[in-house]
Amino acid sequence: MSANSRLTIAAHALTWIGLYQRRGHEVATSEQIATSVNTNPVVIRRLLGEMRKAGLADSRRGAGAGWMLARDLAAITLLDVYQATGAGPVFALHRATPDPECVVGRGLGPAMSAVYDDVEAALCRELAKTTLEDVLRDVLRAA
Repeated sequence: MSANSRLTIAAHALTWIGLYQRRGHEVATSEQIATSVNTNPVVIRRLLGEMRKAGLADSRRGAGAGWMLARDLAAITLLDVYQATGAGPVFALHRATPDPECVVGRGLGPAMSAVYDDVEAALCRELAKTTLEDVLRDVLRAA
């Protein structure tokens, strides 16, 4: 199984738009953003569509079409982006119900759910501590 990169790609796209706007540009095209991310512009449009629904990005159609931030980078946390991606829980239980006659099969779900709930809460607390402004600062510092 591979890790989900939607949070990373969405944070990349939004941070890139923020930097692009700071450099005097009003909107960024999906093609420009996709070049930085090294993906297809369709992937960017779909993901930014989710960001728009969450109030993190906005778009303009027609002449001068493109994407812009709906909020300042300092007002967008990684938790906002994570939630906007519609990411489900970090971990899931069995797809099929385990044997209810087995002590492990019967008890594993509740035991693991408690751990997974704690992991998800810790993840959300950590993501809430970091804004995209923080991400951009760290990116520029590393450049």
